[in-house]
Amino acid sequence: MMEHGGEAEARGGDATYLARGESAGMPRGRTALLVIDPVNDFLSEGGAAWDLTKNTVKLHNVVENLKRAIEGARANGIPVLFGPMAYTEEDYAHHELHRRSGINRIMFERKMFLAGSWGADFHPDLQPAPSDVVLLPHKGTDVFQTDLPEHLERLGVTHLVIAGMTANLCCESTGRHATEAGYDVTFLADAIGSESIPSYEAAIHLNFPLIANGVMKVEEFLSALHEPEARLVDVQVGDVVHGSDHFKIGEVKEVVPASGSNEAYMLVPRGIVFEKDTYIPLDAVVKRVGTDVFINMPKLVIGMMPWAEAPTPGGRREKLGPASADVEKLYRSRSPSIAEGQRLQR
Repeated sequence: MMEHGGEAEARGGDATYLARGESAGMPRGRTALLVIDPVNDFLSEGGAAWDLTKNTVKLHNVVENLKRAIEGARANGIPVLFGPMAYTEEDYAHHELHRRSGINRIMFERKMFLAGSWGADFHPDLQPAPSDVVLLPHKGTDVFQTDLPEHLERLGVTHLVIAGMTANLCCESTGRHATEAGYDVTFLADAIGSESIPSYEAAIHLNFPLIANGVMKVEEFLSALHEPEARLVDVQVGDVVHGSDHFKIGEVKEVVPASGSNEAYMLVPRGIVFEKDTYIPLDAVVKRVGTDVFINMPKLVIGMMPWAEAPTPGGRREKLGPASADVEKLYRSRSPSIAEGQRLQR
């Protein structure tokens, strides 16, 4: 039995998935849309960062797609939260935020998001409605360092959809924090911009698929809001399976329910991409839009997964690992230092 690990185990026990046991999809009453920094400095000609962001904003029609996402969420009773930035003299003169990081220095030198300015105000097409939530300003790249957690808890949110600016900074930092806090996180790829095309591509195709449960387009998000809440076993033969990076994996050939000899799975046959048939556990399904099924695994790494044969109950038990009561030392050679410190104090 693990000794003196109560504190460490308790801290590790805080890690959870808030949507555990829920159906796949965008559940009403538990989904919210977070729009990060939809302001003039990023999205309007003449904004302090427009020369940096205009390429991705124009390429992906970000303003129009943000507008569609916001209006669609409102129409479907999905809470919309706005997460802007605003800097005052005290932030720099007293707290020296311009010395804290590279992005803080850039914002300082370019006079971005100055409180009360046109640049820090919301884009004219993306004004908050009275029913929306406008958060306190974030002073770095993480919107979770505001009153966002309190609002999400108050609203009963378990599924957080993220859009806005910018892909590799505020959207990514906030998505990472939200995932670590247990939220089911989805990014809207065509409602997100960045300061460069490479940073956008890296965030959308490499980072987001690993730190979140999926990357979708606005049209898919809005369609998902009209779907009945789908259980994992609602996957059908012929459905198209997408990875968390939005890339198509293939079509479902067979859906097999759980039995004494196997766990529930869907079979995607080998083809141009995959050399072998792929047996995908049904509990990897996190979103469903019409006949499109999304799993929380990037297509780019599926070939590295042990999915070349049907999953079995024994295989699942091995993946679960040992019960905490059966672990003598968390790291084999010793337990966490905090536990050792507690032991010495006793």
